[in-house]
Amino acid sequence: MNKTYLSYNNIVSSLGFDSPTVVQNIHEGLSGITLIEDENLFPNPFYASVIDSDDLGKAFEELRPNGDYTRLEQMMILSVDKIIKASGVELTDRVGLILSTTKGNVDTLDPKNPMPTERAYLGTLGHIIKNYFGFTTEPIVLSNACVSGILAISIAKRFISQGTFDQVFIVGGDIVSNFILSGFNSFQAMSPLPCKPYCKQRAGINIGEVAASVLVNKDDNNLAPEAVEVLGEASCNDANHISGPSRTGEGLYRSIISAFKEANVGPQDIDYISAHGTATIFNDEMEAIALNRLGLDAVPLNSLKGYFGHTLGASGLLETIVGMHSLYHNTLYSSKGFTELGVSQPLNIITAPTVKNLNYFLKTASGFGGCNTAAVFKKVQS
Repeated sequence: MNKTYLSYNNIVSSLGFDSPTVVQNIHEGLSGITLIEDENLFPNPFYASVIDSDDLGKAFEELRPNGDYTRLEQMMILSVDKIIKASGVELTDRVGLILSTTKGNVDTLDPKNPMPTERAYLGTLGHIIKNYFGFTTEPIVLSNACVSGILAISIAKRFISQGTFDQVFIVGGDIVSNFILSGFNSFQAMSPLPCKPYCKQRAGINIGEVAASVLVNKDDNNLAPEAVEVLGEASCNDANHISGPSRTGEGLYRSIISAFKEANVGPQDIDYISAHGTATIFNDEMEAIALNRLGLDAVPLNSLKGYFGHTLGASGLLETIVGMHSLYHNTLYSSKGFTELGVSQPLNIITAPTVKNLNYFLKTASGFGGCNTAAVFKKVQS
């Protein structure tokens, strides 16, 4: 079986348009979440992580694009462009393209949006990215709620293991839109303040927007310094509820067990956990229960939602990339917003940047419909 690596990567977000800048801002404790007053997005002021439109437009114009592109398309193209150039990979029939998103160009359904409504089809989004760069293979779009980003890594790994592709470019993205804000507001899931994952004072999520991309590679001869090996991954759907997570954490528990088995590791090998941590009452409690069932309660853990908000279909990919840089820098980054434990089971929440020798990390995610994923990564360069 071929080994699989995550290599060149990029993040386009409110904290910067490249991974090193974003990670440095996280290290310094900066958050991209601000109070937004835009009645086109939501009638009342709300906290979210939104990319500055002028900055996005200027950066995209530097690519000298032909044609008109939506906000999400611009974000994704900017992100993928950087890793294609950095890697030097030729886009042959041995190179795949995977997109992860929950809602894609859903904003084009707004009557005020000048772009054609056909852009809302996820398959159309995939072909726009494919055609811009000249990929020769058909794009694959994964839309499986908030586990989409990690699931994209899992699918890319399996394509490479099966010999279908030698490399796969993954790009994940979602935007802050009226549709998404209205949906989460109807669940009464939006926090009136910046979110506080796992904290006693947590009151819900903030929405964020980001495009994140990574090159998945079967070879270890074209790797970025922060590259990691994908040791094991798994996904399990406990079908608990359309929106509510399992009260016992069963799906997440089983996902981690299966990922550990493939990776041939145990709880004692994991140096830190990049958890989902949405800051909702039920999600954070479910995660705490699942992690305690596995004996992972003492492992240092963070949620990055306090920096970016919940970036939906991109969150798992975004947070994996930050995890790659965490291992490379041998630094644990704090779980922003946390002050006092607010779940029923113990967790070792990271409260300040901490230097520590790191080799393995566990990434988890959970989403609507009972979906759960887990993946284990190992640092390549020590």
